[in-house]
Amino acid sequence: MNPSQGAAAPSQTTALQPTLRIDPELLLRAQPVRVVFFDVDGVLTDGGLYFSEHGETIKRFNTLDGHGLKLLQKAGITPAVVTGRDSPALRLRLKALGVVHARFGTEDKRPAAEAILAELGLDWSQAAAMGDDWPDLPVMRRSAFACAPLNAQIDVKANAHYITQAAAGHGAARELCDLLLVASGKYAQLLAEYA
Repeated sequence: MNPSQGAAAPSQTTALQPTLRIDPELLLRAQPVRVVFFDVDGVLTDGGLYFSEHGETIKRFNTLDGHGLKLLQKAGITPAVVTGRDSPALRLRLKALGVVHARFGTEDKRPAAEAILAELGLDWSQAAAMGDDWPDLPVMRRSAFACAPLNAQIDVKANAHYITQAAAGHGAARELCDLLLVASGKYAQLLAEYA
């Protein structure tokens, strides 16, 4: 094959096979998860805060992460947001993704997460959490599965069961979503819908 031609395209009749490989111990730990708590700044965004000349906060969201949250919902896993900030941009993004369980402007995240667990009839043994800084630790440390982005604060990473290869706002949340989809047994089925 001429190198300028690239790799041969997969056959149209070949089934789409998952290529993701995850440590079986992580998958066992993640199997009971039915709700995932996400922080926003530094998890669903890159952590940067952009302000317009009028003081409006502008956020950058990654589409890989957004699709991951949608896939969680299709697999019966509830994505939830617990964040210390609030903004129209954030609310608009969550609405577009169908995320209905969210608590905004709360620095004490544990009670906010517990309220969501109560609404869903779940407990901490069925929860995962992804955070990047100290305010996220009370939720992460109580959850059955804790995850941190590659660029999270060092003590947060020390309390995570899994640290993503991607940085926050650059597909880190999608990595967690994919891991949970594999653990739920739904990853291959969902991937096949795109064949």
